[in-house]
Amino acid sequence: MILPSQRHLFDIPDDICYLNCAYMSPQMHAVRDAGLQAVSAKSRPWQITPHDFFADSETSRELFARLVGGDAGGVAIIPSVSYGMAIAAANVEVRAGQCILVLEEQFPSHVYQWMELAAERGAELVTVRRPADDDWTAALLEHIDASTALAAVPNCHWTDGSLIDLVRIGGALRDVGAALVVDATQSLGAYPLNVADIKPDFLVAATYKWLLGPYSLGFLYAGEKHRSGKPIEHNWIARSGSENFGGLVEYKSSFQPGARRYDMGERSNFALLPMALAAMRQILDWEVSNIAETIGGLSRRIETRASRLGIAATPSERRVPHLLGLRVGSGDSADIAGRLAAANVYVSVRGDRLRVAPHLYNSSNDIDRFFAVLEEIV
Repeated sequence: MILPSQRHLFDIPDDICYLNCAYMSPQMHAVRDAGLQAVSAKSRPWQITPHDFFADSETSRELFARLVGGDAGGVAIIPSVSYGMAIAAANVEVRAGQCILVLEEQFPSHVYQWMELAAERGAELVTVRRPADDDWTAALLEHIDASTALAAVPNCHWTDGSLIDLVRIGGALRDVGAALVVDATQSLGAYPLNVADIKPDFLVAATYKWLLGPYSLGFLYAGEKHRSGKPIEHNWIARSGSENFGGLVEYKSSFQPGARRYDMGERSNFALLPMALAAMRQILDWEVSNIAETIGGLSRRIETRASRLGIAATPSERRVPHLLGLRVGSGDSADIAGRLAAANVYVSVRGDRLRVAPHLYNSSNDIDRFFAVLEEIV
């Protein structure tokens, strides 16, 4: 279903053309209001009860689980992608001589951890080079064999939206006894995803992009076999019985059930969690499939208009609907993005591409304005 413009829900002035959700989403009025109310609450800490340390945390697990098609018991609350990758690295098996697969130009927070782990374990980090036809799935499948320990990949490439078929990749990895660790930050909330089909060992997403939430907050989904694993920090609230504040002096070796053992310390962030809840509720109300279909129409319009200017884009059959890269020529992207920004039109430069990422607050008018400026530059 095509959704009408949702610009009225955001604080975006009429003279701003923001096609840059992959950089950072604008904040909805409801999300901002939830944050302001939550910040104010700590002015009266006597009104914050022990129950409040758990209520929003559990609700956020339930909402995130609905977004990924999983169960709340598999969800942990984390501050960042890198934190989630550290958890994954502490709980996947990698032996000397094995390979860890990543993509060329993959986001750094989903690479550095695996560089470190490969060095520690005597494994090899193998970078899958960008395929000329943008078919990352085929390129990855060619590298998966008996030597593969894991693939650490996104749902789509962050520079241009090119798609990785995680269902096929996950199946191929399981066939050779390898693990799958996913960074879904650039797709979750705008592209349908189901962990029941993908079966990742770990899936991580930050909230400040397509989940329309705050910065410094994210979620991790752990596959069932990893829910009794090793956390990377030891805080009080992840231990069993932590609801009983009077009993915290009685130290416990056991954890809260499921992936809760991986929660960050001070996970009950009284400002950020209410903001994330407001954002996820709105996304679930829109429905991710409707978001993808609506944004996809805008992206196809961008792809068509770009081709008329002789600018190649990531083809729609090889990418997610909400994100595409325009190949304007090496060395030109940064200058073009700067000149667009001077006209209040905002996109990003990633690699040698202009990355264009519309959302529901955009309309065909924004696309027209983008190209009106771009046509004067190229």
